[in-house]
This record gives sequence, structure tokens and C-alpha cells, in this order.
Amino acid sequence: MTEQPILLEQRAGYSVITLNRPDKLNAFNDAMHEALREAVAAVDADENCRALLITGSGKAFCAGQDLNDRLPKDGKPVVLGETLEKYYNPLVKKLRTLRFPVVAAVNGVAAGAGCNIALACDIVIAAQSARFIQSFARIGIIPDAGGTWMLPRLVGDARARGLALLAQDLTAEKAAEWGLIWRAVGDKALVYESTRICEHFATAPTQGLALIKQALNASVGNTLEQQLDLERGLQRAAGQTPDYAEGVRAFMEKRKPNFTGRK
Repeated sequence: MTEQPILLEQRAGYSVITLNRPDKLNAFNDAMHEALREAVAAVDADENCRALLITGSGKAFCAGQDLNDRLPKDGKPVVLGETLEKYYNPLVKKLRTLRFPVVAAVNGVAAGAGCNIALACDIVIAAQSARFIQSFARIGIIPDAGGTWMLPRLVGDARARGLALLAQDLTAEKAAEWGLIWRAVGDKALVYESTRICEHFATAPTQGLALIKQALNASVGNTLEQQLDLERGLQRAAGQTPDYAEGVRAFMEKRKPNFTGRK
């Protein structure tokens, strides 16, 4: 019986999606794309879900696109843009705009589009043995799945160009040092640390976190004046949430807040 390419687990307050083609280093084929889209949609529709953890099975997080599905045949070129339009681009947009934080636990190599899907998540934590590779230049194509947008913003122009043009491996520790990811941890600590983050988000003020994501996403294209106006509007909305009221009461009463995440 063929294993499911995507595993979805619901936990208390958050969900876990595991990329599950370990024999292919969790590289994407069309079936895996479809299954991931369905899993993310199910998580988004779950009112009890307040965070999402994405990781990979086996030795890799994700090696990007399975090139066996993208080989030119009979001398005809492959239209790679169709895969981006149908699968990768909607996925990256969805991860960036989900109503709760998304955590990537990078347990091994994250290469090509697999690397950039990880970087599209809100918090990226990686095992020390993990590697990040913008491998596109090795086969004559460009970083996609948001790579050319995210890299300069995360690590600056010089490092972005080096990563994209040289296509060299970047260790998890160096990735954290450069600001590409949030943290690098010991291999044995990855599951604990990533779970701990999601458990925190599962009891956090979810509506406020969603507004934080919205503000940060918009900041890239806004002037300071535009961003100040946006902050004013979002702060007004945040102040109307039950979690804000609970947070203030808990602060005044010197107790731990009981955030529900409800509107």
C-alpha cells in the first residue's frame, strides 16, 4: 500500500503537517502538491487550530521539486511556470496569510523550492545538521516559490546573490547567524523546541498574532506614512478583541492570561 504523501495530525490547539516521501527526500510531485493543498485547507478551516507546524519525514525537510516529473521529453521543453502558478505560488501566499502562525521545523536538507517554502513560514527552526540550498542555478533555473523576494529581505542583497548564484549549501547555524531563520538547535532538540513554540501559539492571542502577520506582510511595500496608518487601523481592531481585554485584566491581576483566540 502506497504511503500518504502528506500526514496531518491534529493536536491540542495546533496541527502538524509532515511531508512524507522520505525515499525521495520529500520532493514534490503532483500528488504531494494536491495532498498538501488539501491539508492546509483543512487546517485553515479548523476553528480550533491556532498554529501550524510543518516538518519532513526521514532525513530531509524537502528537496524541492521531484525532477523525475519535470524531465524534457521528445525534445520538447517543460513549461515550468505552470507548476508555479498551479501549486507553489498559491501555497506560499497561503502560508504567508494564514490566520495563525506557521512554524517550519527543518529536520534535514531544505533545497530549491523546499527551502523557500520553509522560509515562507513565520518561524523557521532547524536542526544543526540541516542545510539550506538555493539549488536552482545548478540546473539553470531561477529561485522560485518566492525565493528572489524573500532572500534579499532576510539576508541582504550581497548574501542573497551569493546564495542564488553560487547555489552552495548553507548550514543551519550560519543561516541563523545571517538571519535567514529564527534558530538552529541540536538535532535531538528539534522536535521539543518546535513543539514548544506551537504549544505557546496554541494559547496565545491568535487574533492579535494574525494582525501582526498582516502588518509585517504589508510593511514591505509601504512607506512609513502608509505603515503608520495601517498600524492605527490594525491596533484599533486588536483593541476590540476579547483577548486584548483578557490580556489587560490578567496583567492588572498579576495572573496568566487565558486567551481563547476567538473574535
